[in-house]
Order: sequence, then C-alpha cells, then structure tokens
Amino acid sequence: MSNFPSPVTYEEIQFFNGANYHKGIDWYMEFFPIPSNVSTDLTFEKSANYFESEVVPKRAAALLPRAKIIAILINPAERAYSWYQHQRAHQLPAALNFTFHQVISASPDAPREVRLLQNRCLLPGWYATHIQRWLTHYQPSQLLIVNGLQLRNNPVAVMDSVQKFLGVTLHFNYTQALMFDDNKSFWCQIVEGGKSKCLGKSKGRKYPEMDSLSRTFLTNYYREHNAELSKQLNRLGQALPSWLREELQHNRWS
Repeated sequence: MSNFPSPVTYEEIQFFNGANYHKGIDWYMEFFPIPSNVSTDLTFEKSANYFESEVVPKRAAALLPRAKIIAILINPAERAYSWYQHQRAHQLPAALNFTFHQVISASPDAPREVRLLQNRCLLPGWYATHIQRWLTHYQPSQLLIVNGLQLRNNPVAVMDSVQKFLGVTLHFNYTQALMFDDNKSFWCQIVEGGKSKCLGKSKGRKYPEMDSLSRTFLTNYYREHNAELSKQLNRLGQALPSWLREELQHNRWS
C-alpha cells in the first residue's frame, strides 16, 4: 500500500476496521485505479485508525499479504494532546467540558464519555503493542517506522527513505516539489507559478502548550511503553526516532 496519483485513493477509506469491511472486497477495490504498469505503479491506502486496531492486521494480511506497511509515530504524549485538541475543534462535549488533564487522569468511575475520550487519547500510544500485532501477520521487512517529527521538519529526507523502502525505481526528487510555508509553519506542495499549496485549515492547528502536570503524567504513563518500543525497534534494526531517544534519556536522568 503506497503511492498512486489519485485523489480518490488518498486517505480514510476505513475498510478494514469498521462497517465498510462488510461491504466486501469488490466495494474496496473500486477505490483503486487499474495500474497502467503493474511492475512500476504503486497504489496506497491510508486510514489513520488502522494502526491500533486489533482486527485490521489480520484482515489486511488476508487480502494484501505482500503489502508494505508504513507507520508514522510521534511522541505518544504529543499524539494524545493533539487528539484531545482535535476533538475540541470538532466540538466534542467531553473535550469542551473537561480539561486535558482531567481526561487523561480520569478514574474508572468517571462519566462514560470522558473514559471513551481518555481511551482514544491514551491507547493508540501503546506503539510497541500495536507494532507487535502487525508483525504477527507481516514480515519485519514489510514494515517501516517513520519518525513523525522528522517528517514534519525534513520531509525530503523521509520521502527518500520511503521510496527506498518501497523499491521505487523512478526516484522522485522532493526538493523540487516541496517548500516551507511561513504562514502554515510546515512544508507544502509547490504548484504552478512557484506558489505553495498547503493542507486545509484542520491541519497545523495552533493551540496552547500542554500543561506541565499533564506532561509529567504522560511521561510516567508511557515510560514502559516507550522502553519496550526502543527494544522492539532495535530488534527490527530500525532507527529510534529522535523523540524516543530524548524520552529515554530524560527517563534515565529522572
């Protein structure tokens, strides 16, 4: 599952993890154009909720056993906070009525809507657990872990590594396709006339820094998960993301 220049196949088909799965394979395959050259054309599918799903790896492997899986990981504490802010932007009552710290530290007897938001904030950050589930159905050589922080700051280098992982024969030079947009504060596509075309308003939202109490809570919460992720990536021969190295060093000194 990788890249094909078609907006239809870009993201969020959500086939393997929900009700769409019961629509069948024919429904799913209609999203993908027929390759003009099966040896060089690559198609992709990107659905954000696949990574932590308990059922997706097995379902995906049954249909696409030769697929290559790319997972973009950021600091799980930042991911949790970003999800909370995403839900606030979508006017979720639990995110509007409770602070981030109240949500992530909620007790089992907290209101159901708070506990549901808590799970969606915290559980996807159990990276090692989710990766191991994928490795039950795919070979390590089919999995690439991308440092989300590096993707944000140096997308050209990341896309070079992605192309190498996918075995792209006609290497694309992303230095000619991307430029940093000062207004958005991230890299955007270069379009005709040398102007930038960025993602929509929902991407790159600006919100307050995470409070120190919540950051301390999450550092402790993810300590063992991050330690296990480090061991796992070492076994796989994949580089540790910069944010993970920083977390491990911080925990070593705290």
